[in-house]
Amino acid sequence: MPIAKSRPQTNVFYAFAFVGVVMAVFTVGYRVAGWSWSDAFYMVVITAFSVGYGEVVPITDPWLRAWTVTLILFGCTGIIFVTGTLVQWLTEAQIQRALGGKRMENEIEKLSNHAIICGYGRIGRMIASQLQAGGIPFVIVDQATDRVAEVRDAGFLTLQGEATDEAVLKHAGISRARVLATVLPNDAANVFITLSARNMNPAIQIIARGEVPSTERKLLQAGANRVVLPAHIGADRIAHLILHPNTRDLIGGKTKASIDFDHHLTELGLDMEEIEIRADSPWVHKRISEVETGTAGRMLPVAILRKEGATDLNPSPSAMLMPGDALVVMKRVLRRSMS
Repeated sequence: MPIAKSRPQTNVFYAFAFVGVVMAVFTVGYRVAGWSWSDAFYMVVITAFSVGYGEVVPITDPWLRAWTVTLILFGCTGIIFVTGTLVQWLTEAQIQRALGGKRMENEIEKLSNHAIICGYGRIGRMIASQLQAGGIPFVIVDQATDRVAEVRDAGFLTLQGEATDEAVLKHAGISRARVLATVLPNDAANVFITLSARNMNPAIQIIARGEVPSTERKLLQAGANRVVLPAHIGADRIAHLILHPNTRDLIGGKTKASIDFDHHLTELGLDMEEIEIRADSPWVHKRISEVETGTAGRMLPVAILRKEGATDLNPSPSAMLMPGDALVVMKRVLRRSMS
């Protein structure tokens, strides 16, 4: 769908169109009077712009004089129209930029218990989208002009500047913020931002992105509460899909609900695992009740993926595991130490 032009832009278009029509029509008029194309166009230009170099060809014919007077009226009006609309367009743009920046600063000053997102790259965009859906107030800090413009077009609060600058973090309301997420692709910058944020607000929760595993310890030592390694998470996800291709299908694949479900399981220290029931498996020809008893409750059977393709959700204690089946269980996982 085409984007509608603002009123000043429309006026500028009409002004130039009007001047173009005037110059074309009156050039043709002088040409009809017997002038060359170059003389006719030159006469129209110097007359419309009120230069007043003098007549290119002496004008003695009354009709041609009336034509020239009409050109003066329409030409000067058109030039004034163009000048006025250009000034209006530029002035309004400056006023809107000033008022928009001031209004955004006022909105940021009103924020409390909000989130600060440092960086509006791929991860920053996804975080902003999720926070907006969850109704969490946030402000985005980025130094790139094009990304800041994109943020503002999306209707999000933003500050343009280096997130490593404490003054920028102060303007983002770090003293009143609840959480800061630094997701820049530069590990050194994330470490520096973490140090600054922790120093400015000891109580704030800091979630930092790391590109290489060796940065994780540095971020934690700098004051980060959580460190996320996107490449590590992606590799784990791919490996899990290779090893257990059917488990996540039970909760809808890549839907938002499945993502939230995975997140909550991780927070609770739980995970879903798919156990293949082979002919030599200790669970083959065993009932679900025997599995629960044999694992002392450490594994909770969730579903049986039958060899024939059927899925037995919430299987009964008497359900039998057969060769070729797959048992999906919920089990407790050990949390990785944060130190």
